[in-house]
Amino acid sequence: MSKRTPLPFVATAKTVQLERERLNSLINSMGDGVIAIDENLKVVISNGAALNILDINSSLKGRDIAKVLHLVDNNGQILNLREIICQTKTSQASREWKLIYPDNESINLYVSIAPVRLGYGQHGQKGYVLLLRDITREKSLEEERDEFISVVSHELRTPIAIAEGNLSNARFIFDQSKIKNIPVEEALKEAHSQLNFLSAMINDLAMLSRAERGTLTLEIESINVHDLIMELSKAYLPQAEAKNLSLKTDIDESLELLTSCKLYVREVLQNFITNAIKYTTKGHVTIGAKTRKSGVEFFVSDTGVGISKTDKEKVFDKFFRAENFQTRETNGTGLGLYVTMKLARLLHAEINVESELDKGSTFTIFVPNIGS
Repeated sequence: MSKRTPLPFVATAKTVQLERERLNSLINSMGDGVIAIDENLKVVISNGAALNILDINSSLKGRDIAKVLHLVDNNGQILNLREIICQTKTSQASREWKLIYPDNESINLYVSIAPVRLGYGQHGQKGYVLLLRDITREKSLEEERDEFISVVSHELRTPIAIAEGNLSNARFIFDQSKIKNIPVEEALKEAHSQLNFLSAMINDLAMLSRAERGTLTLEIESINVHDLIMELSKAYLPQAEAKNLSLKTDIDESLELLTSCKLYVREVLQNFITNAIKYTTKGHVTIGAKTRKSGVEFFVSDTGVGISKTDKEKVFDKFFRAENFQTRETNGTGLGLYVTMKLARLLHAEINVESELDKGSTFTIFVPNIGS
């Protein structure tokens, strides 16, 4: 007796209709607006949340997405949505756009655009899915937070500077006196150290506030890289020697002038050097630079505690600090490298990190000549 060959499954019209209803039910249950468009940028599917965000009562099906979704950037410049969508090869998202309504009212909008294949298995038609979310309230809270940080960091600068000056004078007077009181000397030293830490934190908060609000500006100038490295080496030598570390330099002799923002390049390198010294207990820290086409590659390497593979992916996150016994002993806000990444993007620079636990780390940043 021969076995029957199983018949291939053939989707009936009823099955297709059922699957379509399930898909529509799923999309309409979502809180975010969902719009699927074909390769001609015509709307194929949309949900109720999308209609609410766009403030449209009628169906979007068949309509040109660029005619129903009017977006502008933070500067009020109209975005070419058709061009943005057509150039999207991988999923991208933005929180910096606004939706403009016909009466000129606007909301802050989170927009995610992802290329997909609609009707897979049926001619492989191309298309895109847009995810929309009203983030006006979130943006408002972020602006209030940034304003608060800006005001607080500004107002604290003066009292901290006065206190730091007075403590420095007190330490100097005490050192010059013939009185030897170890507890008082240690108290003054510790108070001065903590005040310097607080001052650095305020500087980080001020820089963070400007970065988040987009008020950082570039002042382009010619930078003598050799002189910059030597200045930094001289400035950080006392900190390295205080921990019995050697501070080395490794500078490419063929380096030429770099055209960029010296203030921000210095800020990035200072964050790298500070961390290298902070997380190195023995050995050395090296500050270096070498020429690369159209720019300069700076690097700071150390023989410190290193970074695990898991933590390496998070080191540039806001407020991130590795949770292990080696880092708990050091003070820090977790803002330095986050601000560093913000500055790197402003400089059109590329950052790379190579690290291994207990063997040290190397932070590298390639800074291109701006305008090249």
